[in-house]
Amino acid sequence: MPDLAAAKTLLKNRRAELLGELHTIEDALDDPVPKDWEDAAVERQGDEVLHALGDHDKAEIRQIDAALGRIEEGSYGQCTKCGNDISPERLAALPATPFCKSCA
Repeated sequence: MPDLAAAKTLLKNRRAELLGELHTIEDALDDPVPKDWEDAAVERQGDEVLHALGDHDKAEIRQIDAALGRIEEGSYGQCTKCGNDISPERLAALPATPFCKSCA
């Protein structure tokens, strides 16, 4: 049985970190576009990278929210596919994972 309090704290801390990163990304994306064409092209490339990072962070937040929901309902640590227990080592490495090693 995983340490639910420790898992919950870890997940909430990571969620707060990701929200901070998203705020930073949104601030950077709100910067005005340079008037110089070459600078604007470089800025656009940077914005594409920031969008991808933001999308990744949002996906991880959704996974964390789902894991926090499983903690609340009492199914955290059980694979959502097969119902078997997820190993403590896997949960330590991937605390938001919904899958055991076999189903991943």
